[in-house]
Amino acid sequence: MIKRYSLYLQNNTTKKNVLLVSFVSLLYIFGSAALIGFKPDQVFLTLLFNLLYYASIPTRKFILAFSIFLIFWIIFDSMKAFPNYKYNPVHIKELYTFEKRIFGIHDKENTYTPNEFAQKHANSFLDVLSGLFYINWMPVPLLLGFYFFRKNKMQFLQFSLAFLFVNLLGFIVYYAYPAAPPWYVEQFGFDLHFDTPGNTAGLSRFDDFFGIHLFHSLYAKSSNVFAAMPSLHSAYPVVVLYFGLKNKLGLINIFFAFFMMGIWFSAVYSGHHYVMDVLAGFTCALTGLFVFDQLLLKSPGVQIFLSKYLAIIR
Repeated sequence: MIKRYSLYLQNNTTKKNVLLVSFVSLLYIFGSAALIGFKPDQVFLTLLFNLLYYASIPTRKFILAFSIFLIFWIIFDSMKAFPNYKYNPVHIKELYTFEKRIFGIHDKENTYTPNEFAQKHANSFLDVLSGLFYINWMPVPLLLGFYFFRKNKMQFLQFSLAFLFVNLLGFIVYYAYPAAPPWYVEQFGFDLHFDTPGNTAGLSRFDDFFGIHLFHSLYAKSSNVFAAMPSLHSAYPVVVLYFGLKNKLGLINIFFAFFMMGIWFSAVYSGHHYVMDVLAGFTCALTGLFVFDQLLLKSPGVQIFLSKYLAIIR
């Protein structure tokens, strides 16, 4: 069996590819450790990539295809080394004031932002519902990616690259317009506190209901709390629904639309985003999809890249 596996490696890997994979793996481990500190997540990601790359030809094609999503995660994680508040002023009060003026809810003698109103009227059913929607912000796009990977690899490439492009647009806005989330105002008012750790906000009620630390563990790894505008959580389901409609996936698109609305509700209900952040996420997704479909996909360079990438993962 060992001899057979050695023969497989000899026939299906080149010395150049082995060196390249090894170099990239070490570069990622040591580069990330130098920038943001050593974390077990980095080792796990590197081991997973190498395991799937060398295990078999199908698993190699799979991990090379989904490397587009890995690139998204690496970029997002690396943002910890370059906090956006170091490059532009953080917007706190103006967002809160604008939200209350445009979307304020009048209750007796007071006016509340939708986040504040939701917190006053929170209940266990909505806590659980919003948590279930929000925890699937990444699994649903990945599941659609798995579907396209099995059924139509060109659509998989277009979907995953569009997803990455929308994220890159969102990251640019993060740095151009650092913005505090609603829960920050609740905790600190309009005072600026750099290096504020991530916070579960209203999602903590989901953890408390089930007696778990799911969202606590996720938000402990937050790259930057001053990245509320746009809400990329609200952008992802737009990308998913667009590609579902584009590929005529039928009734599943009803689920995608319901999921999109659920994410938008959860983003505001949980206190992680203003309505303005959600609208910005929606706009970011539409802009990214339009530019990707109408400009990037039609460029000769992207077409050549897609054809070469397709040959690798087919």
